[in-house]
This record gives sequence, C-alpha cells and structure tokens, in this order.
Amino acid sequence: MKFAIIGAGNIGGAVALGLAKGSLVRTEDICLSNTSAPKLEAIKKKEPLIRTTTDNRECVADADVVVLAVKPWKLPPLVEQLKPLLDYRKQIVCSMVGGVGLEKLQQLFCKTEAEREADAPATPVLYYLIPNTAIATCQSMTFLSSVGATPEQDEQLLAIFRELGDAMLVEERLMNAGLVLASCGIAYALRYIRANTQGGVLLGFRPDEAQRIVAQTMQGAASLLRQDGSHPESEIDKVTTPAGLTIRGLNAMERNGFTSSIIEGLMASMPK
Repeated sequence: MKFAIIGAGNIGGAVALGLAKGSLVRTEDICLSNTSAPKLEAIKKKEPLIRTTTDNRECVADADVVVLAVKPWKLPPLVEQLKPLLDYRKQIVCSMVGGVGLEKLQQLFCKTEAEREADAPATPVLYYLIPNTAIATCQSMTFLSSVGATPEQDEQLLAIFRELGDAMLVEERLMNAGLVLASCGIAYALRYIRANTQGGVLLGFRPDEAQRIVAQTMQGAASLLRQDGSHPESEIDKVTTPAGLTIRGLNAMERNGFTSSIIEGLMASMPK
C-alpha cells in the first residue's frame, strides 16, 4: 500500500517516520510533500528512503492512501488542487485537519457529474484521522472515523495504525474527545513528567536522572494496565499500605486538586 502525506509539519512528518518504522508499509512507498524544502530535508536525514517532493501532484499520483496534514485554512485550496487528480475508485483520503469533520470533507471533495468519469463515485472513501506526535516512535493513540469505507478497508487501516501504537475506530462524535484525551493528552502527560522530575531534583537526583526515573515509571505504570486490562485503582491498592508513604502522597495531591485539575483541563480543551 502506497501512502502520500501532504504536509511535513510536526504531525505529518511524525506519521511518515512512524509508517517507515512499521512493517506493513514499505518505506519507499511513502511519499511526503511540503512547500518547505528544509522540512523535507530534515525527514530525509532520519529516513533516507522516504520519497520527498514539493509537488503535491507528483506525490498523490500513484498513492493508495492520501493523508492530508495541513492547517485548516490551507485545506480548501489543497482539495481544489488535488480533486481533479484523484481516482475515487482506487484512492482513499485521510484527513488529519483538526475540526474539519466528515460532512465538510465530503462537501469539499464532491465532484460534479461533469468532473467524474463514468461509474466513478462522487466522493472518495474518507477517514477523519487523529494520531498524536508519539506516532513517530510507534507509540501513538490514533482515532479513526470513516464514511463510505468497507469493513475490510477499516480493518486494513486499523492494522497499519495499531502497528504504530494503538488505534480505535470510533463514531465521529467522539473524535474531539479523542483529540483532547490523546493528542492534547501528550502535553498533559509530559507536564506531569516535568513536575515529577522537578520533584525528583528536590529529593536529590540530578535532572537527567530524575527524568529517566519518571519516564520509566510512567512506562511501567502504563504496561501494568495494558498487559492485564486491570483498573488503575487495583494497581494503586498494591502499593498503598495502611498508614504508608504512598497514601500520604496521594492524599496530599488530592487536597491540592490533582484529579479535579486534570478533569477541568480536559474539559477546557474540548473544541467549542
């Protein structure tokens, strides 16, 4: 399967690098297009086999999947540029443009009867796709919502993105919630790591040592939940002995609004 990724910003470049690390898409079958050559050169240094170009038309010509990773205001002119070139019978379009849902994408990509070839559909198979930047290290949480796709196409894309971390096919109404929980959530998790690291320095470790300890602890905590599907509280109970150190720390955090601050932050991030 050949991928064309339009836009080499933080998320577009991360998707290209993540796909290159997987086994389901050959690196030489990934084409990355961007108007800025320096961004393409930076990707090339990391993965020389990724094809790069400043010509969007060249990039999508033989692609099976076209991924749009541009700013919302750039999307309409980009669609107008690409629409005449796309064969909706063969090519799937995935948009990572935040806030632009499937209905709007269908409107943008809809071809008139005069623009279509005989028996060609008016709109392509469309996916609204939300990964996070950890896709570059194959640790993303990716959400997909589709219109016009077959179950086989859904499973094929899910398999590709699950190889790059984990992926869920969800109703479109949950895409914004997924954006907040997993994409914005990367920043929230990193802010927790930063705060914990600062605490580690206060406790006596060097900053690099504290960060290493906290990062590994976060990875270990996540692995406990993923391995057995256990509830966080059951794992917390294992390390909170009566009158022990852990329960003292947890109670102090809650007195200072730990849980409520996180929930309020998530709700504040939801698109209006």
